[in-house]
Amino acid sequence: MRRLAVVLCALLALPLLGVFGAWLAPQAQSLELLRHQAATVLPGYALSSLLLALGVAIGVALLGGATAAAVSLFDFPGRRVFEWALLLPLAMPAYVLAYASTDFLQYSGPLQTTLRALTGAQGPLWPDVRSLPGAIVLFTLALYPYVYLLTRGALMERGLHLMEAARLLGAGLGRRVRAVALPLARPALAAGVALALMETLADYGVGSYFGLTTFTTGIYKAWLAMDDRIAAAQLATLLLLVVALLLWAERRAQRRLRYASSRAGAAAREGRPVPLHGRRAVLAFSLCAAPVLLGFVLPVAVLLRAVWLEARHGEFGLPWLRFAGWAWTSLQLATIAALAAVALAVLLAFVLRGRAGGAVRPLARLVSLGYAVPGAVIAVGLLLPVGWVQAAAPGSSASAWVTAAATGSIGGLLYAYLVRFSAVALQSVEAGYARIPASFDDTARTLGAGGGRLFFGVHAPLLTRSALAAALLVFVDVMKELPATLVLRPFNSDTLAVVAYQFARDERLAEAALPSLAIVLVGLIPVLLLSRAMRVR
Repeated sequence: MRRLAVVLCALLALPLLGVFGAWLAPQAQSLELLRHQAATVLPGYALSSLLLALGVAIGVALLGGATAAAVSLFDFPGRRVFEWALLLPLAMPAYVLAYASTDFLQYSGPLQTTLRALTGAQGPLWPDVRSLPGAIVLFTLALYPYVYLLTRGALMERGLHLMEAARLLGAGLGRRVRAVALPLARPALAAGVALALMETLADYGVGSYFGLTTFTTGIYKAWLAMDDRIAAAQLATLLLLVVALLLWAERRAQRRLRYASSRAGAAAREGRPVPLHGRRAVLAFSLCAAPVLLGFVLPVAVLLRAVWLEARHGEFGLPWLRFAGWAWTSLQLATIAALAAVALAVLLAFVLRGRAGGAVRPLARLVSLGYAVPGAVIAVGLLLPVGWVQAAAPGSSASAWVTAAATGSIGGLLYAYLVRFSAVALQSVEAGYARIPASFDDTARTLGAGGGRLFFGVHAPLLTRSALAAALLVFVDVMKELPATLVLRPFNSDTLAVVAYQFARDERLAEAALPSLAIVLVGLIPVLLLSRAMRVR
């Protein structure tokens, strides 16, 4: 079983090795191409990505940290509702939020049309939302829950207790927030911002729809428009290095966060939120209501309105049978990927728990990097070896078979999903294993149980909830995944995410509304379960 785990980990690491393998091309050619990109497109990609990352980092830190502090440290009307409602934008993919916002705010949208009718204005009332500042706002609204979730956990763990102690020592409210809450929340803020930035840099839907020149859109342009694999691989390598740096920062912040939380005892629950009244209560309510309305309620209302208007006028251009086919394809891919990812995660976690798990651990940690790797990088890393095989044996049956297996079949797409999302399942299953005492294993082995009987008789019943949670998370992630699916999908096998992107790109926003709503509906499932778990806690 250990050998099987090693082989599976090596297979999942192949796309990353494929990206770096592109640098094995003739050095003069590779360096010349890199110099050409540095003199032409690379500065623009780097500047746009840097400005986008800086704007999103500031936005999610301020919005996520402020809302987390509001619901954790203070008591005001609606606080209990906002504790879980602030998680709702997690169900809204950034590209769906971009489609809905464009439809609502553009020149021909309902808001500008109504305002022009009331004011008599003729031209646009504000700049086009499809711009870099617009993308920063949208990513902030879609990704601030990462910061909110981690910061709220840190503040709830010790914040109330320490804030109460500071109050008893005579510190005013402002000083308590500056001297106690902010330093306590800093590791959580850093971890949440790093996660949000990884999602931002991995995005393709918003960048392509808004016409931004980021690294991800540059990778697709180099590969699909310019047919330059080496250039795409070089851009993918640079993006991968940036993401690796962010992942290191997130892991470091998480370690500091665990250290800060581990010393909290039962006294952490003795504190009480500070009650707010008057203008302060209104300000806290408005602060928490704004991101929920702008990041979830309003986009869902815009999408529902678009579907209703098209159906009412009998002009709904989306064929229902084809929509059912797209939904069925998405459900099939998500279900198979979820089951395969959970099976792989259970196998790896079982081997890592055993005595022989030490040799597998470095490979498992390499596999765990997959979730941080953008889908564009995985697609390039998967297609590059296919190109090498085609160049080495043009027209041969082996070349045709490899090409069909990687790019013309469901298998290649599922392989990319496993590379991307196995880390999600592995993290959940390992958390489940952490709750199983090692003494259970020792007792079972003392009674003569082998590896199979130990797993099916002891581990499997105790891992049911963790495995179901892992399957659900992978299922939702696959339903929302766009970049890798856009490149690797077989012909006539479009998913809801792909058709929503294609309709929106063609300015058929009303037809993009229904598949977008379906994606949001599926994304609500883990969000509601998470909010329920938080309320129980």
